[in-house]
Amino acid sequence: MTITEYSQDRLAAQPIGYWSGIANEIIVGSIRAALAEEGLTQPHWWILNHVAGSPEHWTRASLTARLSPFDRQDTDFEAVHADLASRGWIAEPDGRLVLTEAGEAGRRRAKDRTLKVHEQMHDGVETADYVTTLNVLRRMITNLGGNSDLP
Repeated sequence: MTITEYSQDRLAAQPIGYWSGIANEIIVGSIRAALAEEGLTQPHWWILNHVAGSPEHWTRASLTARLSPFDRQDTDFEAVHADLASRGWIAEPDGRLVLTEAGEAGRRRAKDRTLKVHEQMHDGVETADYVTTLNVLRRMITNLGGNSDLP
C-alpha cells in the first residue's frame, strides 16, 4: 500500500488526538472483528491469554481485578467467565482457572486471527519506528499525568 507523503512542518501541525483516536478505532476494530470470527470479544481474549500464561494462578475475582482497569466496554466479566466455562474452554479445579484442551485450541485459533491483523498493521513499519511511536505516546501520556506503564 502507498501512503501520501507530506512535509515535516505539515505533519507536525496535525492534532495527535485525532490521529491517535483514528488509529485506536481502526486497530481495535480490526482486532475485535478477527476475534468475533471465533465468537470472542476482547475480554474473552484477555482471559484466555492470562489463564494460558499462568495456569492455576488466577481466580475469577483476581483476574477480573487485574483486567478491569483496561476495560473500556463496561464488561460483565462474570458473564465472560461463565461463557468460557459453558463452552468448556476453562475449568476451575480448586477455584483456580485453567484452560481445557478445547480452550487452548480456541485460543490458538484466535491468536492466529489476531496475528494476521498485527502483521497487516506492521507492514512497512520498522521495529525501531514502532518503538519510537510507543515511546512518544507514552511520554505524552506521562506529560498529561497519565499512567504510561506497560499493561
